[in-house]
Amino acid sequence: MNIIFTNTSFFEEINPPVPAEKNIPEWYKQTNSYVGADKKPNGQGATTATIKRCMPVFDAITSGYIIESPADIYVSIEEYEAKDPETKELIEDIPNKKVQVFEWANFSLISFHPVEQALLHPAKNEHNYPKWTNPWAIKTPIGYSTLFIQPMHRDLPFTILPGIVDTDKYFAPVNFPFTINDPNFQGLIPKGTPIAQVIPFKRDIWEMSLGNEQDVKNSISVITKLHTTFFDKYKNMFRQDKVYK
Repeated sequence: MNIIFTNTSFFEEINPPVPAEKNIPEWYKQTNSYVGADKKPNGQGATTATIKRCMPVFDAITSGYIIESPADIYVSIEEYEAKDPETKELIEDIPNKKVQVFEWANFSLISFHPVEQALLHPAKNEHNYPKWTNPWAIKTPIGYSTLFIQPMHRDLPFTILPGIVDTDKYFAPVNFPFTINDPNFQGLIPKGTPIAQVIPFKRDIWEMSLGNEQDVKNSISVITKLHTTFFDKYKNMFRQDKVYK
């Protein structure tokens, strides 16, 4: 399968998307695979493996592709003055509120949605939803859509609102509304910051059912098999490779 990223901004300087396995967060790189760096049982029939040996976490971090911010953004806080919409005079009995202001040096990097467009969303901002302007149009094969999510297991000051787009039909840039996690955050979001994780997937029809007695036995069999070794049980017995180039 082939996924195509096309730069629609006409700026050649921006970083292209990369497979997520080439943009692994530093905290993960610096984590030891075992507590105390000792690969040994813990004396209670288990191991001292850390999160770095957890294949579901690794597969989440390395799935799909990463789109990065093409330029610096600086976030500052200013006071928002309440004014009469007709006279434009200050309303004295309404205290000033603080609002986050976004500044960037190049590209049309941020646009905004009025907060009223998603007033009841649990992650709503008070004044508006800033939105990353994504320069990349994405094309997937027929029958494949794309999931756009917050880069997983990252320490970032913002969170994008996830979405799914049928990129086999819709070949245009998909922008990423987001919220700032801390209303008091001020500072630089530097160029090259991961802003979205892009995961293509095949559309299909799914039907839910509940497991029967045989399914229970099959599950117990898997658990029993896991308990026959100390190290890398799931990785060696069950995990399948996921490849994104």
